[in-house]
Amino acid sequence: MKLAKFVGTALVALSLSAPALAQQAGAPQQTDQVTQLAEMVGLSDDQQNEIRGILNEMQAEIAPLREEARSLQEQMQNEIKADYDEDAIRDQAEDLGDVTGEIAALSTLMQAKVDSVFTQAQRDELEKKMQQMRQQMQQQQQMMQQQQGQ
Repeated sequence: MKLAKFVGTALVALSLSAPALAQQAGAPQQTDQVTQLAEMVGLSDDQQNEIRGILNEMQAEIAPLREEARSLQEQMQNEIKADYDEDAIRDQAEDLGDVTGEIAALSTLMQAKVDSVFTQAQRDELEKKMQQMRQQMQQQQQMMQQQQGQ
């Protein structure tokens, strides 16, 4: 289970940039991120192509849902007024919950599919690298807190 979190963390950058990537011709940023992941854990060309295929497929499903979620949030914001409609707000909130739940499910499926492409040695290497990154981030946060305290 820990490993899934590591893979998920590594893919956060990939999945968060999905809407922007979908709009860019050729998605060069995605290629860079998959290449970076490949360099981190030693992915073969076939593995990289398989991961790109998974990301493209899943991002095509997630992108319209993100747009729908953004639209629902905007609609809810428009209900903030003196003569608000509670039923409309609750309906929109329920719809937003459904959409964000589907996004979460698809994102998790995307991470699981990508994880299935890795070998155990690659998973181990990713876990090691993610642990190092977390330690570096914690050290940076501690240094910032110390600087703010002075």
